[in-house]
Amino acid sequence: MKGIAASIALLLASAACALAAVDIQEVESPGGIKAWLVEDHSIPFVALELRFRGGASIEPADKQGGTYLMTGLFEEGAGELDAAEFQRRQELLAATFGFRAYKEVVSVSAKFLTENRDESVELLRLALQEPRFDEEAFERVRNQVLAIIADMATDPDEIASEAFNGIFFGSHPYGRRIEGTAETVSALTTQDMAALKDEALRKDRVVVGAAGDISPEELGLLLDTLLGGLPVGGADLPDAPEIGVGAGVTVVDFDTPQSIAQFGHEGILQDDPDFLAAYVVNEIMGGSGMASRLFTSVREERGLTYGAYSYLASFRNQGLVLGYFASSNETMAEAVEVAKDEWERIADEGVTEDELEAAKKYLTGAYPLRFDGNSSIARIMAGMQFDHFPIDYIQYRNDKVMALTLDEVNRVARRIYQPDKLHFVVVGQPSGLGGEAQ
Repeated sequence: MKGIAASIALLLASAACALAAVDIQEVESPGGIKAWLVEDHSIPFVALELRFRGGASIEPADKQGGTYLMTGLFEEGAGELDAAEFQRRQELLAATFGFRAYKEVVSVSAKFLTENRDESVELLRLALQEPRFDEEAFERVRNQVLAIIADMATDPDEIASEAFNGIFFGSHPYGRRIEGTAETVSALTTQDMAALKDEALRKDRVVVGAAGDISPEELGLLLDTLLGGLPVGGADLPDAPEIGVGAGVTVVDFDTPQSIAQFGHEGILQDDPDFLAAYVVNEIMGGSGMASRLFTSVREERGLTYGAYSYLASFRNQGLVLGYFASSNETMAEAVEVAKDEWERIADEGVTEDELEAAKKYLTGAYPLRFDGNSSIARIMAGMQFDHFPIDYIQYRNDKVMALTLDEVNRVARRIYQPDKLHFVVVGQPSGLGGEAQ
């Protein structure tokens, strides 16, 4: 046991040293595009992460799913290259691109070798600035999206998520499914793809993280080449939603032996001064560890589920405190009551000194392990900028966690956990669970 403990201590010490060595530079291109860079010339490749604000939240309601479909077409031909030639060129360059749409962001990830950097950047530039949206590729990818939507209609987790978002956000963009509906996706055209691309990829709404074998001067020129031709301005980002739902249970009837529960209420924004304390409290309540209160009370003590967890979600202008577990139809009602009790207990009693110290040790020890390569570092830097964190945040983040006091953490626990607003959406056929049917 002593050997294992010593190994863990050595691993965490090494990770902490690696974190201290992450030197972030702010770079501004000749054209005014800003990025954060961590230079690392030990391996001849570069990782790049772009995040464009807006995502699916700025698409018109009748074009729902358009941004998701569009990102699936970026590698399906660009400029003079059709889909097959684009992918052949990418393979020859050993370049990796990834395009994803989320509710509030379109993300672009890229990895390329130093020796092929210029050619790889030009290929990525074509994808972002000159996508072809050929009819054949469009129909093929649209059919893939329609198949995903059909599968989601029979997935209890997806049904629960859609119902929960609909109840909490209504017609607000946050309440829509990013994949769209069969009706809206079927109505989309290649002309819609071009219009949505011009809205989604705006030069003044991008944040950039870069890590690897590149200098600040080289990165600046790269950014102007890659992004300089993109438009600026665009559709307004959505206002804050109005959440009118209160405490209760909504049951969505679905023929399955196991029910799914998603639950929560309004929470806290990521730029709130109390967010870090809230993050620590959530780790105790239902975070990643098997010692969390939800896991212990719902699974370990009563065997009502294989797992239960909670997390903080933060949109640009709306925070949520959320939870999830699955249980058999026969035991779901009991599991819901246990979760309610834990929600009320942490709000009334707070956490203990032992729980706080254990959470601090875990969170500060695990944090450096996130920085495990250029791709991870680039993603973290883009995420920090997207969420308006200061450039030196990673250097003092663990110190701030360790400085949190029990009184401070319990004050925040009382603030963010609100049993009188806790709403459950349960998908299945749970026995003895009263609530509003949907």
